[in-house]
Amino acid sequence: MEQKLLSQNLMEENNNLDQMFQESVEKVNQHKEPFPADFLLRLYAYYKRATNDFSKPSSKSDLINAFKTNALFQAREVDTDLAKQNYIDLVNSYFDK
Repeated sequence: MEQKLLSQNLMEENNNLDQMFQESVEKVNQHKEPFPADFLLRLYAYYKRATNDFSKPSSKSDLINAFKTNALFQAREVDTDLAKQNYIDLVNSYFDK
């Protein structure tokens, strides 16, 4: 019984995290002003880790691809849930300034 409650709580937490992550992604996508480059790179890395997207950066610029690759490298040890939480926290800190 206790194990079942723990499993249900974990599922609810994951659903809540997923919902908050999607809301943060929408907030970023709806924003019209340009973001600072360092902020975008961190968002990019956390988003890719959060969504388990392991595709290579595909910018037309080799320099941008290098920056994206570096951002991904820096986030390589971050698991999916932590990447989602970091993305949410980053978005909240930007918009709560």
